[in-house]
Amino acid sequence: MSLDWGLKRAPFLIKMDLKRLPKTEFAAAVAQIAGERNIEIQPILDSIELGLISAYKRDQKEKGIEIPEDQEFSVELSADTGSFSVFKISKKGKKKDVTPPDFGRIAAQTAKQVIDQKIKEAEKDSVIADYRQKINSLIQGTVLGVDPYKLTVVIGRTEGICPKDERVKGEDLNVGDKRVFLLKEIAQDETGRRDIILSRAAPEFVTQLFVREVPEVGNESVVVEKIARSAGKRTKIAVSSKQPGIDPVGSCIGQKGSRIQSILAQLPPEEKVDVVAFSDNINQFIIQALSPAENIKIISVEKDSAVVSLPEDQLALAIGGGGENVRLAGQLLGLEIKIISQQQEKKPKTTKKAKSAKK
Repeated sequence: MSLDWGLKRAPFLIKMDLKRLPKTEFAAAVAQIAGERNIEIQPILDSIELGLISAYKRDQKEKGIEIPEDQEFSVELSADTGSFSVFKISKKGKKKDVTPPDFGRIAAQTAKQVIDQKIKEAEKDSVIADYRQKINSLIQGTVLGVDPYKLTVVIGRTEGICPKDERVKGEDLNVGDKRVFLLKEIAQDETGRRDIILSRAAPEFVTQLFVREVPEVGNESVVVEKIARSAGKRTKIAVSSKQPGIDPVGSCIGQKGSRIQSILAQLPPEEKVDVVAFSDNINQFIIQALSPAENIKIISVEKDSAVVSLPEDQLALAIGGGGENVRLAGQLLGLEIKIISQQQEKKPKTTKKAKSAKK
């Protein structure tokens, strides 16, 4: 029985070297498909054989013939002509040709479905390979679907997903909205399904906005040394430059704030961005990290903690709403920061003996 079902009429324009296969209709069609889609020929044939076995079992079931679950079958498929036979394999390993006489049409449909699936897989492989080169870069997307667990986003030739934990909490996005996303990774689950994962909550999203909007960051004359982010609330980014004459903070802010405004336009309206100067001097870096607070005094710095004091009128700025400013400063520094007022610092310490005397 043959699988020549008219693939030669398919609109494949690529020219192939068919020396490996005789130029029969089946062989030429398979070779053309393999060449155009950059698929190996043998996996196509292997998949067709598996597809024929599945189709045979369905056909027999529809005819009321029960097949034991442990029954083995094989298919012999000629790559030259497309002819095939289905064999039943006994427990002793003997083969018996069980190809139904009316199986040709079903087999042809099966083969076509298998090849169509291979084409789709190859196209997805090509798209995934293309986007794999763009990991950790920004990409424009249009929201296609919204559910409680993810956004489905159209990006160029394909779709990506933005999971719930990669969204900015409180950012209301609807179908049709256009946004910039970070292409975070290509994820693969246990079934082999691959998804392009997008993010608007990752700290790297803000880093890449600076790369795009600030030429000095893009050409690495200004370096993003550290970044800490509470998505939708506040981001602190520490920058440096080893090139004389370049002010790293000023470069990121831009003339009259033009560059930082371009970055803020891509973030939720409530999110603030503090650009601070990185320093190898830990005391100086602590002072910079706690901006916009001023008049900071370093009391002590240990391996994983620091104590600082500030005037009363600067405490709220240093701590920030809900402790956000000091927490992000601590992330930048890799320290737990304790803040006290300078008035508390000046109070004499009460000794244990004095306390007991009062009692």
